[in-house]
Amino acid sequence: MAARMEKIDAYIAKAQPFAQPILTYLREAVHKAVPDVEEAIKWSMPFFVYKGIILANMAGFKHHVNFGLWDGMAPTAPGADGSIRSFDKLTSLKDLPSARDLKQTLVSAAHRIDTGERTKSIVRHEKAGTRRPEVELPAALSAALKKNKEAAVNFKAFSPSCRREYCEWITDAKREETRDKRLQQAIEWIAEGKHRNWKYETAGKK
Repeated sequence: MAARMEKIDAYIAKAQPFAQPILTYLREAVHKAVPDVEEAIKWSMPFFVYKGIILANMAGFKHHVNFGLWDGMAPTAPGADGSIRSFDKLTSLKDLPSARDLKQTLVSAAHRIDTGERTKSIVRHEKAGTRRPEVELPAALSAALKKNKEAAVNFKAFSPSCRREYCEWITDAKREETRDKRLQQAIEWIAEGKHRNWKYETAGKK
């Protein structure tokens, strides 16, 4: 099996106590189903990459864990409606399918890469009828935008998925200090017309 990343060891160790066994189980399940998978950290979350293509990702939050397999249709926010199958709001191992079903799902996802059906991690377009509803604007972000006219104009012009990225990034902060720091950074980037993940978008063009 491929080597484990120390950064993901640290990510799991810092996760909420209830989330640690779920994240550990998912990580091992991926490696057992797809032995050649590689680990990576993207968007501050653990990812699993197979033959250079994103296979899956997992994320631990304050009250739940999300796990999703990608099919190349991921929007700018990873692990959302772009996964071929996602397991969201996990709070215990009981919320997961059987080990056999999970392995079959993982093997099937890897097979699509083996056969060439999937050739890219992300295909940036949306399927008809899959648009998600507009996200609710956090009060702190709304107040900050009112104080920065340029940021407010740019934010309004962003796509719904881009606005969602910023909203979820801020609301997912576990501590008030972290939320305030993210809010300040968000306003700065938005005023400059930058998407939440602009660093990765820029890197991909090099």
